Amino acid sequence: MGRVTSTDRRAALRAGAGLVAGGAFAAACSPSGTPSGSPSGSSSGSPSGSFSGAAVHHAPAPTSPAPASRAPARPLAAPAPRAFPGQPAQIAHGPRDHARVALTFHGQGEPAVAHALLGEAERHGAQVTVLAVGTWLDAHPDLARRVLDGGHDLGNHTQRHLDVNAMSEAEAGAEITGCAERLRRLTGSIGTWFRPSRATRASPLVETLARRAGYPHVLSYDVDSLDFTSPGAPAVARNVLGGIRNGSVVSLHFGYPDTVAALPAVLDELDRRGLRAVTATELFS
Repeated sequence: MGRVTSTDRRAALRAGAGLVAGGAFAAACSPSGTPSGSPSGSSSGSPSGSFSGAAVHHAPAPTSPAPASRAPARPLAAPAPRAFPGQPAQIAHGPRDHARVALTFHGQGEPAVAHALLGEAERHGAQVTVLAVGTWLDAHPDLARRVLDGGHDLGNHTQRHLDVNAMSEAEAGAEITGCAERLRRLTGSIGTWFRPSRATRASPLVETLARRAGYPHVLSYDVDSLDFTSPGAPAVARNVLGGIRNGSVVSLHFGYPDTVAALPAVLDELDRRGLRAVTATELFS
């Protein structure tokens, strides 16, 4: 896919800043709404990596209104979860000897933001992984088709995006299977991956329940953008680019204007470094 110039991209996406800034954004993946601590290998707001900054673009959004949410008109043939021999039950990163990375988005928030982020990724020829919240799919079922039609992975981020690790076995099981059932109804599959809500890693109980629900692996990450803390788009770009390397899995979110504004700079820099953004499934294949 040919690269769109920064000038073209800014002209196309400038109108989105006001739309995104006024939206209702997703809850942070931390029980208190503040970071619960970065996993090993993740970066902080001032990473020590060689990346010193990026020309962060204004938050993009579609130049025309996002389509009204409605159920898909036809069933989708979505891929099912698969096991990766030799990989642990909880996977934080892929092989370090291939120049590929996975950008993973927690699916919740305003549909216009999701459309803007997916569109920007596709303009760069990037594919991403979306871990969807069940209530978000209930409200915006058309987004399941949008993700899959774009060639992206679609997975499970629990039904209500609560602290699943703190729940009883019955409650946690219902959170996992509730979202899985919605994914199956919309796409014919329970989704390619499971990630616990409000936690970097699943507890042993949640890991067991996810496997019981049909997910051979829990998808964690080794780079945390901290975009849910709304640190500003330049900080989001630094957090990602300061920690990312071959095989990295990056945690990002739909629903935050900083993420939308930072993504063009992140993708431009990945291109410069020769790092290809692929789905999590491709990363581990």
